[in-house]
Amino acid sequence: MVIEPATPADIPALIELLHILFSIEQDFQPDAKKQQRGLELLLARPENAVILVARRAIDGVVIGMVSAQLVISTASGAPSAWLEDVVLRPDHRACGIGRRLLDAAAEWATSQGARRMQLLADADNAPALGFYKHQGWQPTRLFAWRK
Repeated sequence: MVIEPATPADIPALIELLHILFSIEQDFQPDAKKQQRGLELLLARPENAVILVARRAIDGVVIGMVSAQLVISTASGAPSAWLEDVVLRPDHRACGIGRRLLDAAAEWATSQGARRMQLLADADNAPALGFYKHQGWQPTRLFAWRK
């Protein structure tokens, strides 16, 4: 298995992964056209964003992904990385690939000058919450709001 930046050719596989993710998150709905647009926008901004994929070395099949984007944090006076779209195919979970994706995203963020990383997780997704806690992520006292 290798972790590497996604390419436009990976978009169909990434849409499938996002369908898995958005099917279990209460705030989002799978919509292939919207997901394709979002992925294309991320791939078009390599100076501020990256999509990393976990790919089986034997056949090149994409089995997981994470996206990261930079924002400027006034609290830390430096870039901060927003991680999203952490998802693996169900048959590849619990074998260290998610950790490797998060580690690769952290490496990218650090290389871009980020001093902090943050992510959102569905409050009802106990497996994800347990995974992030096990990986050393800590909940904050902030709430996510949207309009």
